[in-house]
Amino acid sequence: MNADPLWDVVPENASLILSVYAEHEARKPVLLFDVQERLLYAFPYAAFKADLSARSQASLTKQYEAALANDEIVLFVRDNVARKLVSYSLPRT
Repeated sequence: MNADPLWDVVPENASLILSVYAEHEARKPVLLFDVQERLLYAFPYAAFKADLSARSQASLTKQYEAALANDEIVLFVRDNVARKLVSYSLPRT
């Protein structure tokens, strides 16, 4: 059993995640899934990064560069009630 409850959003919405990424693939977006809204957003990397703290920006830069090198998607899952924002790198297939 996975101890990360936000991870459950990923397999439950895998087809949506892949289709939204494919739709915006040329721009290599960062995806954000909002748990309460049940909506998935695609953001330009630079715009998404600009809204983060300096520490989170550094972390995202490493994750994003590694994801691009490994043909992966960067997905953030946000739970406003629990006040959590978690990122995942996912295979594109």
